Amino acid sequence: MDLRQYIRDIPDFPKPGILFRDISPLLRDPEGWAEVMRRLGTVCEQVQPDLIVGIESRGFIVGTALATDQRIGFVPVRKPGKLPGEVIAIDYSLEYGSDRLEMHAEALRDGARVLIVDDLLATGGTASATASLVSQAGGQLVGCGFVVELAALEGRRRLPEQTPVESLVVYS
Repeated sequence: MDLRQYIRDIPDFPKPGILFRDISPLLRDPEGWAEVMRRLGTVCEQVQPDLIVGIESRGFIVGTALATDQRIGFVPVRKPGKLPGEVIAIDYSLEYGSDRLEMHAEALRDGARVLIVDDLLATGGTASATASLVSQAGGQLVGCGFVVELAALEGRRRLPEQTPVESLVVYS
């Protein structure tokens, strides 16, 4: 199944000059979405994670569905101030500024094997920061899975070497 047929191009969003790859049509289609879960499930079979870590916000959609399908737990990585209780955090650079991500401090106790998932790999800044956060929390990063990758932005290069990275749809 060609998943590209379910990804809509939105020019000039969120600002002029950006071509946004929208997975909303994919989310609406049960057969297309089932194929995403099947393919990411294959990644899970290969790397055997204990937990799925999803990046706010569309990574929550992909991650919770995959975790439920695989019958394993899910851990959210959120923007600052969104998680109750004790958190660990990482600050990271963006193209024009910086940002911060947080995770519950106890979320990856006992060296949990982690698969990071998100809808999109672009420049890799957020995924790279999440990988660092997983390590800081005591988790073992075993792979990353994305629905869409914008290969020209070379985000894959920012992820830890030797970490398997699977993208279901790659745009050059």
